[in-house]
Order: sequence, then C-alpha cells, then structure tokens
Amino acid sequence: MAACAAWIGSFAARIASAQDATTVQGSHTDQVEPLTIMTWNVEWFFDDNDGDNFSKLAKEKTAPSRGDWDWHRDAVAHSIAQSKPSILALQEVENRRVLWYLSRALDRSHKLKYSELCDESGDHFTEQDVGFMYRSPIDVLQTRHHRLTRAMKKTEKYFDLSKHIVGLFEVPNGTDTPEHVTVLNLHLRSRAEGESIRKRQARLAHLWMRDMIATGANVIILGDTNTEEKGDTTLAESDLGILSGAETESTADDLVDITLNLAREDRRTHLLPDRQFDRILVSQSLIDDDPSRPDLVFSKIDVLRDLAIQGELDTEAEHWEEYWQRDPKRRDLSDHLPVQATFEIK
Repeated sequence: MAACAAWIGSFAARIASAQDATTVQGSHTDQVEPLTIMTWNVEWFFDDNDGDNFSKLAKEKTAPSRGDWDWHRDAVAHSIAQSKPSILALQEVENRRVLWYLSRALDRSHKLKYSELCDESGDHFTEQDVGFMYRSPIDVLQTRHHRLTRAMKKTEKYFDLSKHIVGLFEVPNGTDTPEHVTVLNLHLRSRAEGESIRKRQARLAHLWMRDMIATGANVIILGDTNTEEKGDTTLAESDLGILSGAETESTADDLVDITLNLAREDRRTHLLPDRQFDRILVSQSLIDDDPSRPDLVFSKIDVLRDLAIQGELDTEAEHWEEYWQRDPKRRDLSDHLPVQATFEIK
C-alpha cells in the first residue's frame, strides 16, 4: 500500500508541477478545439476469432461470422465518426487488437486517425477489457494499471478492479504549457446483487485517484459504473457516492458527477428502463475557471442516443435473444448509450 501511495504522490506532484509552469505570452485559446471525452460500453466488442478466447462465455460471445464482425466494427466506427471525440473510453472490448481494427476502420472509411491503448484485465470469466482511443491534437504521456495489494485485500475494504486503465493525457491550450488530464476508465461489477463488491471496487478506485484530486489536478473517473443510483442526490454510502469521494472526511478529494447536469428524463444510458450506469465524474478543477491561465472548464454533457440506437430501441428479447438474426439496419449497436462531456479552454 505504501508503494502505491508513493507512486500516486509522485504522479500527482508531476502533474501539479506541469500545471503550475509559467505560461508563454500570447495565448491563442480561440484557436484551440474543445476537449470532448466519450465513455461507451460497446457490449461484447469481440471479433469472430475464438482461437484466442479460453472461457466458455468468451467463446460464445465472439461474433458468429466474419461478416457479422465486420458489420459491428464498421457500425461502431460510423457512430464514433459522427461525434469525433478527442478521447474515447470503451468498455467490454476483447483486447487491444479489436481496438486497432476499429482505428483502421475509422481511418479507412472516415479519414479519422485514432491511436488505441488497452491493458489486459484479470477477468478470465468474461475476458473483457477496457481501453482508450484518442486523436490529434491530444497526446498521451503515460498509462498505468493499478493493483490490489495483499495488505489492501486483508482489510476487506477493497475488491479487485481488474477492468480499468489510467491515462495521463496532454491537451493543448494555446500556450507552451498544455493542460494535463488524468482519466480512469473502469467497469465495475454488474447487477444489483453485486453492490457490496461494487462499493469495495469504487473505494479502491477512489483511493488510487484521491491524492491527485486533492492537489487540484484535472482528474476524470468514467465508465460503466453499473450503479443503481438514480436520484438527483447521490447517497454518500452508495457505490457512486464512494467513487465520488463522499465517504471520506475531506471534501478536497471529491469529484462532481456531471451526469446530473442532464435533465432526469435524459439520464438513461441503458436498454433497461431508467438505468443510469454510465457516468462521468470530474474534479472541481475542471468545473472552475482559473482566471490566471488558459484551463479546461466543463461546458456540457450529452447522452448520444442516436449513436447506439438504430430505429426504435430494441426490446430485451430482440437484443439479448435474437440479436444476430435481426436485420442489421435495426440492431442497436450496444445495450449502453454513449455519454460525452465537452470541456472548453478558457
């Protein structure tokens, strides 16, 4: 635990130092594009080759044929191209290879050049991973996959969160001292009965980010939280409350759930009614405008329903029992809807 805390502390200091650097004269923020970051669970984004899958479930969830995989890959690429997010955080991907196939499709069909990042998870039951894709002018400085130590496990306060990746991104702001944003993309345990495990995973994720948040660094935690929270006020003792930092005594390490800026009727992000699984939590530094320098400031958040739904929303039977038998033009691309946040340089 001490080694983990030391690394987090040095990482936070590095980011704070970069953000405190002297700004070059002559800012050109009007020429800098906003940062858009999207989270999307693309639901079993597995290709048609099951030779590198080992669990029974993973083999079952591969695309039935090469044609089906090509359709899924190209349909997701088409939807991403409609929005062109600067950073894309994906869940339920098979591995880095399928992200590379996706980036090739974006380049080939839409002239969009994305780079991909993915760490193999320890989920050997589903074999699902999470990953990032990003495009110019965004750069990545570092990625990291954290671990649950034996000491942490013994406390019984934490539970392994293998499906995650942390990226430190550099965002131009019109000066020689660009903004830096640390993004944790995660996929928490699913279902209502998984809440006790989900709380412990959320506590671990917040621990990893806590010191950076407290220093005033730009931090985002996003992904498929699988939370059952649906209200305007998040309960401090809930999984989402714990992930937001409400469980700790200090408010310096709190995150803001910007999803709550949406009207209640617009917060649904899943095929199941009224589910708001997909969230974006941000540090206060991304809410407040620092008048002394060009910095990232939250502007808006959207649930991009039309990027996932083709025609009418699938019924549960259509989506989970008849999916590959349906007309491709009527299939929804995922049982989750993408959520995108926009941050302006001000």
